[in-house]
Amino acid sequence: MSETQKPQQAPHEVAVTEATNATGATNQGVATQATYAHPDGTPLGIRDNAFGAHGRAFGSHGTGDTTGYGGLRKTVEMPGQSPRPYGGWFDECVDYLMEDLQQAGLDPQTAIERVVVDHGELTIYVSRGAIRAVAQALRDDQDLRFELCLGVSGVHYPHDTGRELHAVYHLMSVTHNRNLRVETTCPDADPKIPSVVDIYPGNNWHERETFDMFGIIFTGHPALTRSLLPDDWVGHPQRKDYPLGGIPVQFKGGTTPPADTRRSYN
Repeated sequence: MSETQKPQQAPHEVAVTEATNATGATNQGVATQATYAHPDGTPLGIRDNAFGAHGRAFGSHGTGDTTGYGGLRKTVEMPGQSPRPYGGWFDECVDYLMEDLQQAGLDPQTAIERVVVDHGELTIYVSRGAIRAVAQALRDDQDLRFELCLGVSGVHYPHDTGRELHAVYHLMSVTHNRNLRVETTCPDADPKIPSVVDIYPGNNWHERETFDMFGIIFTGHPALTRSLLPDDWVGHPQRKDYPLGGIPVQFKGGTTPPADTRRSYN
């Protein structure tokens, strides 16, 4: 490939540089906090879908990498807005959803932040204030009929400033044999997303688990308590900022209480 044929770097690609320590030696490990930015110093964020960079094998650093190779650099990016037509049934699905949101008194352009088609899968990013209206429309519209929510998963992107915590809902239409994802976000400073348990009752335990592991508070949940860890546990273990280490867990009691004295979650 000639020099003129080489692909140009995308404007949103992250510039990851080698860090230099106090002795002047080059650090071949993971890029430091300061390198997680664009050449002009702009922090990474949702506007360009770039959330960080990995160094070394599998992104490990310190003593975890035993391969001896430290030159690996990989930009971490999320797919951006997909252009129309999306293809297949994706276009009509988004059109029906936008129509339903408008009938519910919401601005579809504000409620739906972006639509992404990647690897043949549809993901609709929505504002957290619209998540309940979106879930209601996807379930009840006869042209959509996503009767099942297979759960909600939490994701933590520390460098996605103002949108660090993501909640991903996996929906399935038995009627039309279709699947899609709905994703919404909230900031670390206000980790609250409206619950959809009354719309999809099967999400009860999934929202509790996401709260337990990521600290997302699903407002309106009937009994938002931890599902895996003790009630007095400090922190949320699947967040990127949670310290790793062997922590012995002492669960209270070793017997199952009688049925009439167990705590009810519903």
